[in-house]
Amino acid sequence: MIDINSNILLIYTGGTIGMVENKKTGALEPFNFDHLYSNFPEIKRLNFNIDSYLFDPPIDSSDMTLDSWRQIVKVIEDNYNKYDGFVILHGTDTMAYTASVLSFMCENLKKPIILTGSQLPIGKLRTDGKENLITALEIAADKDQNNNPKVPEVAVYMQNLLMRGNRTTKLNADNFSAFRSPNFPFLAETGIEFRYNNHVIIKPDYSKDTSFNYYLDSNVVIMKLFPGISPQAVKAHLDIPELKGVVLETFGSGNSPLFPWFTSLLEDAINRGIVILNVSQCLFGNVEMHRYKNGQKLEKLGVLSGHDLTTEAALAKMMYLFGSNYSYYEVNRLMQVPLCGEIST
Repeated sequence: MIDINSNILLIYTGGTIGMVENKKTGALEPFNFDHLYSNFPEIKRLNFNIDSYLFDPPIDSSDMTLDSWRQIVKVIEDNYNKYDGFVILHGTDTMAYTASVLSFMCENLKKPIILTGSQLPIGKLRTDGKENLITALEIAADKDQNNNPKVPEVAVYMQNLLMRGNRTTKLNADNFSAFRSPNFPFLAETGIEFRYNNHVIIKPDYSKDTSFNYYLDSNVVIMKLFPGISPQAVKAHLDIPELKGVVLETFGSGNSPLFPWFTSLLEDAINRGIVILNVSQCLFGNVEMHRYKNGQKLEKLGVLSGHDLTTEAALAKMMYLFGSNYSYYEVNRLMQVPLCGEIST
């Protein structure tokens, strides 16, 4: 049920979807969102109010920073009581990182925050941007029989699929179907009708307020293992000044080499209070360190299981927990329990 009285804020951060081709020069330029309806008449048929907020200048998604994420959340917080939902236009390259971190920065979210983008600029004849934008707006305005939002969480919409933001990853640079949530069902699939998987959509506590968190800590790193990785490479990661956490991308179900130098470096880092979280390089499946001898060794050292966390969500969660000044022991505990649907239970 889409309420004609719904008010949606469209936030353009940058990215391919918001670009149009200059007819004189052929160069891609940011779309003028002040003239949204005149340039995009299809939106008029949605029959609810849409306002827009434009980042000036727009941000290429490869240039996203912690301050960029804080700016997005500030716009949402400042306008939270004015709008029924939010649609964020974002470049696809780092969209999964942004969607993941926003899910932690917006606690007990009671309104939709839908990120979408496109593989082709909105001005191109074959663009995927128009359908993505229109459907994302409709989802943000959609309500249930109790007049509550159908999707009160941070989600990514691309090419007929609505996915939990902190479960997504970009897996295709060329295809319109660029995103998947490998270890979690889709929140909705769109075709002639919207088919919501209501049983997996987060249900907020409507008796409590939504809170917005701005404290993020960048003293974390991703370390991807590969056959032949050198002691110097591992040591360079673990000896980064002020390092607090490592997202360790391992093989298969959570395995790593058992070279004495490798386990010694990990053990030393853990003894120095660095949190090391084990996530798999595989898109699908769980980290289960108990299955093989190599994984068991990591577990005995104190490496934490990331279960089925994506790398993007693992990194975002670490930034959020360390930024919130949780103790080392609390970070260890909270990294392994779901806070906003990022881990399967």
